[in-house]
Amino acid sequence: MSLQPSLRVAAVQHSIVWEDPAATFRHVEPMIRRAAHSGANLVVLSEMFSTGFSMAAERIAEPVDGPSVSFLVGQADKHSVWTCGSIPTRSPEFKQPVNQLVVCDGGGVIGRYNKIHPFSFAGEHEHYDAGTHVLTLDLGQVATTFFVCYDLRFANEFWETAAQTDLYVVVANWPETRRQHWTTLLNARAIENQSYVLGVNRVGDDANGLAYGGDSTLIDPLGQVLLKATGIETVLLGDVECQRVRDIRTSFPFARDRRNHRLSD
Repeated sequence: MSLQPSLRVAAVQHSIVWEDPAATFRHVEPMIRRAAHSGANLVVLSEMFSTGFSMAAERIAEPVDGPSVSFLVGQADKHSVWTCGSIPTRSPEFKQPVNQLVVCDGGGVIGRYNKIHPFSFAGEHEHYDAGTHVLTLDLGQVATTFFVCYDLRFANEFWETAAQTDLYVVVANWPETRRQHWTTLLNARAIENQSYVLGVNRVGDDANGLAYGGDSTLIDPLGQVLLKATGIETVLLGDVECQRVRDIRTSFPFARDRRNHRLSD
């Protein structure tokens, strides 16, 4: 995949067949195909994209090269794109499973990120171990940092990676009851770090009776909402321009006044 000064991103806003990866694969495959045929370079699915946000970790967690990873790698290979989503995973360095985001190309997994902040309000910390390291990848020439759902509430994680980040990707199962928090925090992370933010959330209902409204969004480094969809399954497509990040940080260099977390020296 050749280097490029921009990245066309696709947010796949999809429903999930509860704890049934094979059925979910069949459901989202046409949406991935649509994204790729529309010129996407990076195709992003939701948090726990193949199972839903289930706490049955011991039962549903997959090995690091399990079916959900194989699906993402196969789709990346078939369509010559990068694919991304999180998966309940049994990783050998952890005692419990982890909520692991993977980024894949046609050759395999090129990056793994274990959710740093399990959602204790829902008991996630009792079933999934917390990660310790942030993941930033150069996708083309776009430095992209990945987070999962509840991580969005912790601004320090974003601040610490801002200098090396053009685009933040946040995958989620964020319930409709707290949708204002989701949209507000996505916008804040873009404005305060002068980076693009792509938030990808699911739609539909889960087995716990929670409803998800999506509100998947692409926001530019000034906080302008470029794309947004609510309540429906859809594919959002938008372009991330590295030069826009550089220009905004140069023309509005407030980050140099940030103590301890500066975007530049």
